[in-house]
Amino acid sequence: MHRLLENLFRPASAEKEIQTINARRQALAGVEDIALKAAAKQSRSLTETIAVAAVAAERVLGLRMFDVQLLGALALAKGRIAEMQTGEGKTLAAVPAIVWYASQGNGIHVMTANDYLARRDAEWMGGIYKYLGLSVGCIQQDMTSEQRKRAYACDITYGTANEVGFDYLRDQLALFRGDQVHRNFYAVLIDEADSILIDEARVPLVIAGDEKPSLSLAYRVDEVTRHFRRHSHFTVDDGGRNIGLTDAGIGAIEAAFNCGNLFEPENLELHTAVQDSIHAHALLRRDVDYLVKNGAIESVDEFKGRIIQDRRWPGGLHTAIEAKEGVVPKKQGRVLGSITLQNLVALYPMACGMTGTAATQASEFRKIYDFEVEVIPTNRPMIRVDHPDMVFPTMAEKEQALVEEIRKFHKSGQPILVGTASVEESERLSRRLDGIPHQVLNARNDEVEAAIVRRAGERNAVTISTNMAGRGTDIQLGPGAADLGGLYVIGTNRHESVRIDNQLRGRAGRQGDPGCSRFFVSYQDELLVKYGINDETNSTPAEIQRRIEGQLLDVRQFLNKYERGAEGQRLAIQMRRQDLLDGSTPCGSELERLASLITIDDLWAEYLSALAEIRSGVHWVSLSGGARDPIQSFLRFGGFDAFREYLRKIHALFKDLVAAIDEEIPLRLAHMELNGIDPTQRGSTWTYVTTDQPFTTWVAKALRELLKRKTQ
Repeated sequence: MHRLLENLFRPASAEKEIQTINARRQALAGVEDIALKAAAKQSRSLTETIAVAAVAAERVLGLRMFDVQLLGALALAKGRIAEMQTGEGKTLAAVPAIVWYASQGNGIHVMTANDYLARRDAEWMGGIYKYLGLSVGCIQQDMTSEQRKRAYACDITYGTANEVGFDYLRDQLALFRGDQVHRNFYAVLIDEADSILIDEARVPLVIAGDEKPSLSLAYRVDEVTRHFRRHSHFTVDDGGRNIGLTDAGIGAIEAAFNCGNLFEPENLELHTAVQDSIHAHALLRRDVDYLVKNGAIESVDEFKGRIIQDRRWPGGLHTAIEAKEGVVPKKQGRVLGSITLQNLVALYPMACGMTGTAATQASEFRKIYDFEVEVIPTNRPMIRVDHPDMVFPTMAEKEQALVEEIRKFHKSGQPILVGTASVEESERLSRRLDGIPHQVLNARNDEVEAAIVRRAGERNAVTISTNMAGRGTDIQLGPGAADLGGLYVIGTNRHESVRIDNQLRGRAGRQGDPGCSRFFVSYQDELLVKYGINDETNSTPAEIQRRIEGQLLDVRQFLNKYERGAEGQRLAIQMRRQDLLDGSTPCGSELERLASLITIDDLWAEYLSALAEIRSGVHWVSLSGGARDPIQSFLRFGGFDAFREYLRKIHALFKDLVAAIDEEIPLRLAHMELNGIDPTQRGSTWTYVTTDQPFTTWVAKALRELLKRKTQ
C-alpha cells in the first residue's frame, strides 16, 4: 500500500532532476570552497541550488545527502508537503529548500514544534547557511523585542508557529514602525505540517490587555457548585460537551446568591460563572485535560500529550478550573487581537511543509490549502510489521491483556513502547506493571523526555508514554535490540485521526530497522463510546476512523468558509492601521496619527467582544431525518438560516465599526489635545492560546449523532 502511495504522489520528472543534481554534485565535489560559495551566490536554478547546498552540507557537517533527501528538498522547494518517515533525515532534507527560498532575498521562517527544536536545528544546520553566505536567527520564548527583530531580519529564522504568531499580534498594536519586529512575510517551511495545518489549524492565538480587577465571583460560585451532583443539580448531553441546570440546581444558586430569578438579564454574569464552574467540575478532568503543576493550571494537548505553554480556556472557564483546583488565578483581560494558525500561514505568499503523516490527508491539504502531498520513499525498505488490532469487550479485559503482553515480550528483552491517551492512563498502567522495570513519560515529567527517549530502544526497556512519544521523537535501537525484533510499539487506544496512530507506529522501523506495532482496543474506550459504537454495531475501529476523518474534512471546509468573512474584516482593519503606521496615510500631525491608531485598537477590541457574543448567540438546531452528510443535514434542518443570520450580523457589525472609527478619531484627538494626554503610555499586554473555536461544538454534535445512526 505504501509503495502504491509513493507512485501516486511522486512525480516522474523528479527522477530526471535527481540525476541532474547528482551530476552537478559530482562536478562540484572537487572545487575549492571559494568557487563553491561563488556558485551558491550565482545560482538561479533550483537544481543548481540544491546541488550546491548538498555539497556544502557534506563539507560542513560530513553528512552526504541520500537521493530520497534530495527528493524531499525538491518537493519542499516546489511548495509541496513532503511526507518523510521517522529517521529519514527531514531536518537535513529541508536545508537545500530553505537555501533556495532564502536566496530570493526576502527571508524564510522555519516553523518547528517547540523552542528546543528551533534552537537545535538553527545551531545544527546554521554552519551550512553561514558557509553559503546566509544569516540565520532563532526565536525563543524569553527573547526581548530587539533580539526578535534581529532574528527576523536574518535570511533564515527558526521559531515555533506560536511565537511567530504572537509577534505578529504584538506588531498589530505597535504605535511606531520601529517597534514592529517582523518584516513582510515571504516564505515559510512548516515542520510537523499536519499538526499545525490540520490538528491545530483553527486554534486561536490571542493577545489581551486591560486586566479586569475582580475574579472573586468564580471562587464564590465554586463554593456552591463543587457540591452539585449530576442528574440532581445538572445534566450532561450525550456528547459529554454541554451541561444544563435542573430545577434543584437553579434553586440552589438563587438561594446562595439571593439573586432572584437566575435567568434575568442582570444575573447574566452569575449565570455564566455557574455554567463555567459546572463545566470545569463535570467535563474537564485533571491529569487528562490539564495538570496542576507548580501552582498553576497547565493545559494538555490532546494530540501530542504535551503541556501547551500559555494556553487558556475561553471566557471564565479557565478561572473556573483555577477555582476548582484552589490555585492562584492568572490575570484576565479583554481580547485585543487574535489569529488562527491557519490564517497566519495564509499570510505567506510561499509555503511548504514536511511530516511523517500527510498522505492520508492529501485531499484536505489540496482542498483547503492548495498543497500537493509528495510521499518520499524510505532510503532503506520499511520492514516493520503492523499487526491487526486486538479488540476486547471491556476496558478491564483490555488492560489485563496489555499487562500480559508487556510481561511476555519483556521477558524476551525486546524493547517496548506503550502509547497511552492521557497522563492518568499512563500512570494507571504503570501501577499495574508490578515487578517490571519501566519508565513513564508524560506531561508531568516532560523535562526528562530526552533522557527517557534515548534509552527507549535499548534491550529490556519498557517505556509508558502519552502521545509525547508519538510525534517528533527518534528512538534508536540499542546493541542487540534488532536481533530481538526491534522496537515493539503498543497503542492502548485508537484516535479520531489515523494519522495520530500512524505517528505512534512510526517510532518503530526507522531506517530499515525491524520492529512491530499493535493496537489494543475495547468497546469502552472513549472513541467508541463517544460515537455509540459497541460489539453489536459490526463496525471496526478502523472503519469508524475512516468515517470520522471524512466527516471532519467536511466540517473543516464548512467552518473555513464561514469564518473567512471575519478574517477578511481583520485584514481590512490591519491594512488601514499599517498604512497609518508606515505613513502611507498622511495625518495632519503626529498626535493625530497616534490618536487614530489607538482608536482603531480600542474599537477593534470592542468589535471582537461583540463578535464573540454573536457567535455564542447562534444556537444549535437539533438534527432530524437521516442525512448522510452532517453538513447538508445541518443546513437542511435550520443551520443555514442560523449561519445566514450570523453573516448578516457580522457584516452589519463591521459596517458600524468602520463608521465608528471615522467618528471617534477626531473626538479622541480633541480630548488628547485638551487634556495633554500622552497616548504612548499604554497598559501591559500578554499572549496566550485558547481552545475557543467558534461553531465547533455544534458541528461536532451533528457528527456524533449521524455516526451513531449509521452504526445502529
